[in-house]
Amino acid sequence: MARRVLVTGLNGAVGSAMRPALAERYELSALSRSGVMGLPGERVFRADISDFDAIRPAFEGIDTVVHLAADGGVNSTDGMNAPWEAMLRNNIIGTYNVLEASRQAGVRRVVLASSGATINGYENESPYRELASGDPAKAPDSWDMLTHESEPKPITLYGVSKLFAEDLGRYFVNTSDMSVICLRIGGCNAENRAAPGRGQAIWLSHRDTRQMAIKCIEAPDAVRFDIFFFTSNNKLGYRDLMHAREVIGYIPEDSATGTANG
Repeated sequence: MARRVLVTGLNGAVGSAMRPALAERYELSALSRSGVMGLPGERVFRADISDFDAIRPAFEGIDTVVHLAADGGVNSTDGMNAPWEAMLRNNIIGTYNVLEASRQAGVRRVVLASSGATINGYENESPYRELASGDPAKAPDSWDMLTHESEPKPITLYGVSKLFAEDLGRYFVNTSDMSVICLRIGGCNAENRAAPGRGQAIWLSHRDTRQMAIKCIEAPDAVRFDIFFFTSNNKLGYRDLMHAREVIGYIPEDSATGTANG
């Protein structure tokens, strides 16, 4: 029997990028406020993630949840500058509800979308400021990569909300049998092209997004909790990809300047 995977926010930029691979590989269900086209009606759930009772039925019989729904992403009206009320409702209460509904339903793993916004403050400092400029001429010969163990440096409430979500994940792992894997996702966009400037450092291609999702969904049971950065293999990249490679075998195939060599 195919693994049963529920995705929140499937219509977003990241969800749309990974959807073809998930639909081919798993029995895919979706939870969103607006609904999703192209899936059987019994696998489409319309509800707001801030309403626990409304979303709870979507989790019955699900093996893995991929939680992408949030405010502050590329399709959000205010982007990362969304106000506190939106962050609280959608990113904090909503994430708690998704995790608690998963626990109650016996979901084995939640793949939780975090963000590189958790460490964006480093881009105000050298050498990350120069790398985020997107200009190779300004880049140093070498630099220290930021890892999942680097001190967080959020500069938006969106980044704060994603750090809170990661700690919610820790809480649920420590108090249940569930696994939670946090994805600090880079710049994945509908155009599937690296934008100028900082996009040259943080771009994540659709192909690498699909690999990211599958690697995390199918990670060994021994991976109870972890945090991974995910970008493509960008020349100006400063977010560590080695941890994801060592733990779950993620090797990006693309780069902001072309196809990666592995």
